Amino acid sequence: MALIIQKYGGSSIPTIERIKDVARRVVATRTRGQDVVVVMSAMGGTTDELLRRARDIASGPPPRELDALLATGEQASNALTAMAIHALGAEACSFTGWQAGVITSPAHGEADIVDVQPHRIRCALDRGVIPLVAGFQGLSRENADVTTVGRGGSDTTAVALAAALEADICEIYTDVSGVYTADPKVVPEAGLLHHLTHQQMREMAAGGAKVLALPSVDYAGKHAVTLHVRSSYHDRPGTVVSGAPGITAHRPPVISVTHDPCVAKVTLTGVLEPTVAVEAVREAMVAAGIGAAVLRTAPASDGRNADIALALPRTAVATGLTALRTHRTDIGYEHVMCDSHAATASLVGCGLSIFPGIVATLRRTLTNIGVPYTPIAVTDTRISLLCPPSRLFDAVRALHRAFVAGPLCQPLSPPIPRVGVPLALQP
Repeated sequence: MALIIQKYGGSSIPTIERIKDVARRVVATRTRGQDVVVVMSAMGGTTDELLRRARDIASGPPPRELDALLATGEQASNALTAMAIHALGAEACSFTGWQAGVITSPAHGEADIVDVQPHRIRCALDRGVIPLVAGFQGLSRENADVTTVGRGGSDTTAVALAAALEADICEIYTDVSGVYTADPKVVPEAGLLHHLTHQQMREMAAGGAKVLALPSVDYAGKHAVTLHVRSSYHDRPGTVVSGAPGITAHRPPVISVTHDPCVAKVTLTGVLEPTVAVEAVREAMVAAGIGAAVLRTAPASDGRNADIALALPRTAVATGLTALRTHRTDIGYEHVMCDSHAATASLVGCGLSIFPGIVATLRRTLTNIGVPYTPIAVTDTRISLLCPPSRLFDAVRALHRAFVAGPLCQPLSPPIPRVGVPLALQP
């Protein structure tokens, strides 16, 4: 019997009626003869409301108590969905993250999942009960405190459970049909990507794509978990993310254009040894728990030293600046400057650093529409650039026309699904 993990995000359950719809989908999966474990996010808007209430009490609430508060959002939707499943005549049991055996590091608000011991989940499955697990939360091994694993943490909870239970597939349900070549809210003509590798999805998430949280993609790649991103509002096949590349008639160099409007540009000036400094900066960011930083080196105006530019998540600026100042001697720079109002656009694909015409087309495209930009990272799989937030959407649309909808791209050949069978479970 196949085992499926189904995770439902907050956008899938904004109302009680939507919770009932999710319950019907879960029961239908079980009726088809498949074991299912459900991971629930908080109902849409709940986490933001809890944060607002906490900050009405104190501008800087204690992290431990904030985690204890925020964890209740997922617990509420989890129990409500279990009730809805019971109302349909099926057996279900809701579990908190720690009851499900999710063990984390002690870092409140940004904990890492370090282990999953799903004994109670296995027992429920053996009894024919549908287990539901509250996402986004776990228990610190060091002090037995409740922890949360950051925004998008329910994705990571689902992937970690899929790995621990050796599930056949982990379905991530949301309010969109899958992963697109760009954000369809920005680029209406964006196309659905039917298959991505873990590496491609990772580059998209790191470049700002919001469909999957970056830590969940990293965890899936490390543990070879196949993901299926689908809409909870219909039954059409979405996007499969796995370790193996899909079969295509032609693989274009650029598969998507991503963007992130919430970025800060940090510049280190007076760098004496750029190669050493870049490695030291990367180590400092990793030690500070900032994994999405991208860097660029350039000659300084004085002709003797170099400048290093970093793009950091805006929420990580304070932590990043502290880390850079702490490791100033190791990095070897004179001054640090920060522009907290920046944005990035990224091309994601393969062979980008060697494919002829990529950089020239990018430069021509943005110059023609008058968007100033600074290249920040050029690798084989992603080219990222900084641009003014006010022109970000213009840049994304123009790049999508040039690279994804233009002559450099041929459409990918989608797999043909068998009706009623999850795409990733088909032979």
